[in-house]
Amino acid sequence: MPSLIDLRRRIRSVKNTQQITKAMKMMSAARLRRAQERVIASRPYALLMRQFLGRLVSRLEASGAAETTDAGVDVPLHPLLARRPAKRILLLVMGGDKGLAGAFNANVHKAAAIFLQEHAGEQVDMIAIGRKPRDFFRRRRQLVGEFADLFAKVKYEDARTIAAKVIQRYTAAECDEVYIIYNEFKSVLIQRLRIERLLPLDKPTDEASVQVDYIYEQPPAELLATLLPRYVEVQVFRSLLESSASEHAARMTAMDAASKNAREMIDRLTLNMNRIRQASITREIIEIVSGAAALE
Repeated sequence: MPSLIDLRRRIRSVKNTQQITKAMKMMSAARLRRAQERVIASRPYALLMRQFLGRLVSRLEASGAAETTDAGVDVPLHPLLARRPAKRILLLVMGGDKGLAGAFNANVHKAAAIFLQEHAGEQVDMIAIGRKPRDFFRRRRQLVGEFADLFAKVKYEDARTIAAKVIQRYTAAECDEVYIIYNEFKSVLIQRLRIERLLPLDKPTDEASVQVDYIYEQPPAELLATLLPRYVEVQVFRSLLESSASEHAARMTAMDAASKNAREMIDRLTLNMNRIRQASITREIIEIVSGAAALE
């Protein structure tokens, strides 16, 4: 049975840990508020840009705007519109830079591992975004790119750097499809793991979107040369914002649960300490009474 000194020392240690978890919860709550505002502001633009480009590309393909070589082979108006058999896949795995966020990073690693198993027949190259995915997959497979320490303050320049590497590999035909794994922020308690195809661009499913006609102030090829790289940058930037907000929410939830567990442990340890002290006092009283009775 532990002594009173051991119990007091352990209670003091748990209280110190509880102060740390409470402070981390408050920091995550403050950062989550700013990250949530940025995510909500970025979603409409990213969604409308994806829909607009999908309609535009479908309209151009339907109107036969693709260039034709002398050999009769259709060439897309932009290299990012090329569609090839999916033999080589580029996977962007987006996690966090720090731990103590519950199962946030573990879920990302698990989803990436399942993706690799499902595409075992294809060549899958991986780009790790975040310190945790980088450290996890660096020991298990070869990485074609890694980016860390981005989530302290998410910047558009970082998304542009990542997108440039993706565009370079896709235009050089080093990959046929590009997927991204990240956590989508829903609420403080819910973060949904998403696996989205970034390239090639998805076509709209409704016929009404394809029938929409556009008036171009500049040639379609010149228009796509500006919009398609921007599309990749915007989607990567939105994923960074989603992952950042999800990480803060997961850490806030985890630290709140840790603080509650610490409070329960302190209550149990205090109860045990009071029981031991009461038993010690009772034993001393019995010894005094027995000694007084023996003297009579």
